Amino acid sequence: MQVASDRRAAKKQKKLKDTIKAMPYLLPAVISIIIFTIFPIVYTIIISFTDYTMYSQGNIKFVGFANFIEVLTGPFKDVFLPVFGWNIIFAVVSTAGTFFLGLIVAMAVNNPNIKEKSVYRAILIIPWALPATVAILSWQGLLNGSYGAINNLLLNLHLISNPIPWLTDPTWARVALIIVNIWLGFPYMMNVCLGALGAIPDSYYEAADVDGASKWLQFRKITLPSLAQISYPLLISSFAFNFNNFGSAFLITKGGPPRMATQFAGYTDILASVNYKLSTQFGRFEIASAISIIIFLILGTISYYQMKLSGQFEEVE
Repeated sequence: MQVASDRRAAKKQKKLKDTIKAMPYLLPAVISIIIFTIFPIVYTIIISFTDYTMYSQGNIKFVGFANFIEVLTGPFKDVFLPVFGWNIIFAVVSTAGTFFLGLIVAMAVNNPNIKEKSVYRAILIIPWALPATVAILSWQGLLNGSYGAINNLLLNLHLISNPIPWLTDPTWARVALIIVNIWLGFPYMMNVCLGALGAIPDSYYEAADVDGASKWLQFRKITLPSLAQISYPLLISSFAFNFNNFGSAFLITKGGPPRMATQFAGYTDILASVNYKLSTQFGRFEIASAISIIIFLILGTISYYQMKLSGQFEEVE
């Protein structure tokens, strides 16, 4: 009994020594996380419960949930709710679009009759390989209503009679934003789907052919379920990324065209870009912080229930 107790004590002591030895190597990472992640989060939470603005001049008061009430039911409701609705549409359509386009391209490239697959993969991965800022600004030029290459091409092909106001009309600006976002994101999903398709045993399809199953039935019963198991967590993270995709919304249209009803948000603004404007242009740090907390709660709740419904929390025996 005493021997067993001594062994346990020796193991604990050895584990403690190993932990102490590892601390110098872990400390830089821990400090970085505290400074660049934990501190901003805590600071944002604190600011969201105060009346801190650019005009406060040090006279900051605790106001409780007043900022959240103002965003959800007060004057900022007319800014928050329309932007939130568009933000959901933008994130859902972008995520679904990148996945299905990536899947279609992956299935085409994965076709055994296709030659030079590596060449096609290299070409198709270009949108993902390019720096996002460069690609987005290039698209901004292509979509210009006056001299953009896309309008010129459509006019020369006689597909349209007048230039499309891609960046100045609210509806077309939103369509353009989604198109650019899908173009930027589909190569990632293509790579995911290519890996997943390669992991599906050929015997499944051979058995389906023997049973007389059509290609569509094989896709529905074999390909799609197999892909769903692998790609579902990535779709959740992709949705969260698109929900907060500040770059596309701001660099292409700067949130415009402007709304007549409010100066805080344009027709293509998402919550992240509205937050940026509130902080940098209007100095409403308290409202911006409250919206940040609301975004976190929304994404956290959606991600939790999506992962729960998909069985991501179930233990594997």
